[in-house]
Formats: sequence, structure tokens, C-alpha cells
Amino acid sequence: MNTDMSIRKFSPLWNKYRPAILKMMLAAADQPQQYKLMQHEVVAMDSKKKSGWGFTLQVKGSKAINKIKDSEMAQDLLNMLQLSPKASELMNTHTYEIVFDKQFTLHVTQVKAPVAPVESEVSQETKPE
Repeated sequence: MNTDMSIRKFSPLWNKYRPAILKMMLAAADQPQQYKLMQHEVVAMDSKKKSGWGFTLQVKGSKAINKIKDSEMAQDLLNMLQLSPKASELMNTHTYEIVFDKQFTLHVTQVKAPVAPVESEVSQETKPE
């Protein structure tokens, strides 16, 4: 674990993929998005790490709303997003769940607020003429 927080191990990786991540965040308004990262690029960021590449990052208002202190990778992703004006704007208006799975695929989902059920949408206005 880095003791100097100014040196972020995974920043080069997340900065490289920032345009793709921002596009995914925008497109996630319609449906969940996913993007496969190159395994060798990820592993090169921390060659000592043998497993545990996966993480889940839930963000709202530019802050993690789940515990990510055990994932340096998730912390560095959040840091990159906080430094991006566009990502900050998106995180301030929507809640996102970003999952990095063990197959090195990044999943971005915009978490929708629960919608209250609408009063009977079936209208009885279709009367025979």
C-alpha cells in the first residue's frame, strides 16, 4: 500500500481509459455498460498483486458510498473521477455502481432511484364507438 497518497499506482491506467469511462457513464443512463480492459495493462500496474483484482465502487456526489479502503484500484479510480469536471458533474447528479470483475471487465451502471408505482396506468378511455 502506498503511504504517499500523491503517488497513485493505478492513475496511469485510469487516466488512459478516462474517455471510455466517461462515455460509459453517459451511456449508462440508458443501459448498463461494460468495457474489457487489457489484462496485461492492469497486471503491469502492480506485478506483485496475484489476485483480488475485482472491486465494486458505488459513487454519489463524488464520494464513495461503499467501503473501498481495501482496494487501492478503486480508490485511484475514484480519485481520477473526482479530478474530471465531467465525471464530477455526472456523479453529482446520478449514483453510479462501477464494478471491475475478475475477467478485467469494467461495468458501469447508473443506479436509478426507486420509482413510486403510478396509479393505474390502464385507462378506460377506449370505449366502443
